[in-house]
Amino acid sequence: MAAVYGLININKPLGKTSRDAVNCVQRVVRPVKVGHAGTLDPLATGVLVLCLGPATRLIQYVQQLPKRYVGTFLLGRRSDSDDLEGEVVELENPPIPTMAELLAVLPRFTGTIQQRPPIFSAIKVKGKRAYDLARAGKDVQLETRPVSIHDLRVVRYDYPELVLDIGCGSGTYIRSLGRDIAEALGTAAVMAALVRTAIGDFTVESAMELRDVSNESLAVHLIPVEDAVRHLDSTELTSDEVELISNGRTIDRPQHGFSGDVAALDAAGHLVAIVAPRTPDHLRPVHNLAVASKYAATKAN
Repeated sequence: MAAVYGLININKPLGKTSRDAVNCVQRVVRPVKVGHAGTLDPLATGVLVLCLGPATRLIQYVQQLPKRYVGTFLLGRRSDSDDLEGEVVELENPPIPTMAELLAVLPRFTGTIQQRPPIFSAIKVKGKRAYDLARAGKDVQLETRPVSIHDLRVVRYDYPELVLDIGCGSGTYIRSLGRDIAEALGTAAVMAALVRTAIGDFTVESAMELRDVSNESLAVHLIPVEDAVRHLDSTELTSDEVELISNGRTIDRPQHGFSGDVAALDAAGHLVAIVAPRTPDHLRPVHNLAVASKYAATKAN
């Protein structure tokens, strides 16, 4: 398949890494570049947005979108990885929280909270991945950091199993959330299953199965790149401005009023570039997608 440009929403299967999913699609579209917008562990399933071709420049914007998960936790036990992948140890005579006690602590975990990531994570410590250091038996100390929990709801609670529906921002570790909720209840927990049900408007219901990936299915399921940046401010460029942006030039926009990255579209609604303020009167290209935009327009016609 030549000149592929767009997004694919994959339902990542259990036991596969995000890299496995990328490699599977890469084999079909080679030599087109493929990247994923947000890692899912092998234990997790669900929405994995892949960016193909020049769309890989938009990965950071997909990562900004809110996420939704359904996480299953087992109370009364702990592991070094905070999930079933590590060595699980059951506590002796742990307390059995009531539903009322559970509901009472959940408000502490909504809004902006401080979270300590699991030591088995891809976070870098002095240039090395935390999970590599942990597997080598090193003492890994990770700092807490702010994350956003938009909403938190109990789906089912039948001790020891607790199922939560979680809406959150980028960078949230769901297994750490389960661990910390359990600690607030005077016990411990490990994550037993995780489904990412949505990233923005990309839902698990609309995702394609990894086993179904082929030239034909990708052509049908390819999503326009504009869907990756709908949460950004946008502006329509004139034909002259498209030409300037295509050549990496700054455009005049007196008192444009933008403070961050902006999706710059042509008259047909195709994404030409991501631009940002250079001065209060000028916008500069940050990611130039003009050539890819012309390809998309050709395909549409």
